[in-house]
Amino acid sequence: MKKIDVLVSEVGPRDGLQSLKSVMPTEVKKAWIQAQFEAGTQEIEVGSFVSSKIFPQLADTPEIVAFSRGLKGLHVAVLVPNLKGLRNAVESGAHKISIPFSVSETHSFHNLRRSHQQMFDEIESCVDFLETLPRQERPDFEVGLSTAFGCALEGKVPAKKVIGIAEKVIELGVDEVCLSDTAGSGNPSQLKSLAEGIWQNCGREKLKSVHLHNTRGQGLANALMAVQIGISTIDSSMGGIGGCPFSPGASGNIVTEDLVFMLESMGLNTGIDIEELLVVRDMIKNALPQEKLYGFTPESGLPLGFCGASQ
Repeated sequence: MKKIDVLVSEVGPRDGLQSLKSVMPTEVKKAWIQAQFEAGTQEIEVGSFVSSKIFPQLADTPEIVAFSRGLKGLHVAVLVPNLKGLRNAVESGAHKISIPFSVSETHSFHNLRRSHQQMFDEIESCVDFLETLPRQERPDFEVGLSTAFGCALEGKVPAKKVIGIAEKVIELGVDEVCLSDTAGSGNPSQLKSLAEGIWQNCGREKLKSVHLHNTRGQGLANALMAVQIGISTIDSSMGGIGGCPFSPGASGNIVTEDLVFMLESMGLNTGIDIEELLVVRDMIKNALPQEKLYGFTPESGLPLGFCGASQ
């Protein structure tokens, strides 16, 4: 198998579906995840251990994780809001667990109803719990630095604050952090500056991924910068569905189909067969007839004779 140059981490089954009014049936989710895995996607964020009253779209996460674990070779990722969610995620067998930390404290109160100090305390409790597990049973634990590029509620977020929080959570013992453009206000220069600041203060191995939204159309530009500076994992969502319910005006993630096309056309191997990926999109479109899907590549089709790096 050819070495993957860039890992495209699919977040549609979690970040995408949580923002939609439609509730996708469990069996359809399973079919989506399996089909996208068979198309070559190696990491999928399959759900979130949150309240089913707040997010009924994600109430079946334990069942979805159990199913996804059966797809040998798939790195199964989930999101949790707190220690309780992390315990449930560990019990389910998730390989990677992310907890969001809003650099904007205003957003933190809206999103998780916690101050920064409460979040530090929660993360410390999570790390303490994980350290009680045998090493071979311990999942990857990541902190997503939400609103790192700016906040729809608070405005500008100082880079010094982003880097300082990254340093603090790394000191607490998390495996790595992820830069997240929750409001979709980031630009390539800003991404480069933030990444280099975290690398300088925390170590290069502590930041390997970015989570980008396309609210202002700069998602792929930011993804390109991420790849050029050496970021190895980029989150994206099929059809560009998703966004943050607690960040006004924040539209969906970058479109997986467009991201894969860009990377593959650059000669970078994602391991994903884009023609099969477009078939997966049709499956999602049929399952969500009331929802709008985005993406230029699916609308225009592949160029004549196109052969990506993974083919």
